[in-house]
Formats: sequence, C-alpha cells, structure tokens
Amino acid sequence: MIDDELWALIGPVLPPWPERSPGPRPVDDQLCLQGILFVLFTGITWQQLPPELGFGSGQTCWRGLCRWAEAGVFEQVHRILLAELNAAGRIDWTRACVDASHVRAKRGVPGLARRRSTAANRAASTT
Repeated sequence: MIDDELWALIGPVLPPWPERSPGPRPVDDQLCLQGILFVLFTGITWQQLPPELGFGSGQTCWRGLCRWAEAGVFEQVHRILLAELNAAGRIDWTRACVDASHVRAKRGVPGLARRRSTAANRAASTT
C-alpha cells in the first residue's frame, strides 16, 4: 500500500487525466498505481488483476502505466525518491555504480576507428 507521505511526493508528478478520453474516468490515480505495483510485484498478467481489490481493471492499470511512462513520470519519481533518500542519509554512496551504457555516443568512441559508409562508394560491377 502506498502511504500518504509517499503519495504526497508521487501524486503531483502525475499528469491530469485527459478530458477527451473514451469511457468513464478510471479509478483514482493512487489506486491505479497500487494496481500497477501489484501486477509487477506478483507477476500476474493484467487480465488476472482481481477486480475485488479495488484497483480497477487490468486494462485501466495498463493504460495508466502507458500514459505515465510516456509522460516520463517514472523517471521524475525516481529522481524525487533518490533526492529524498539522500537528504535523509539513507543511501550508501560507497556502493554506488554508474552505468552510461544506454547513453548514445554522439561523436563516436575515442580510440576506435569510425565506420565508413560504403553506400556512396560502391565498386563497379564486374559482371
């Protein structure tokens, strides 16, 4: 369950529900997030999310996940939580690891030969 203190940090980051969306407005954002976390934690499929838990349907939670991911919500929440934990002295930075393997190298990697395109300099056909 997401307590009120944690929700006070996460709630303001969520984008407003689109006014022109099909069907009725889904469940409250806090319940939707709890449904998403329940599915991710248990490993069940979206269709298996029990409606009696009050999180809304699996489809509703899945749409919330997609909408929030597209809006960059999870990156923002990650930064907020890291800042909060750091301010509280709850992060042991002596065991931190930085991974930039997903960052695009704009000018290539120093020391490695650059690939040359052969599209413009194709050899003449010998047949």
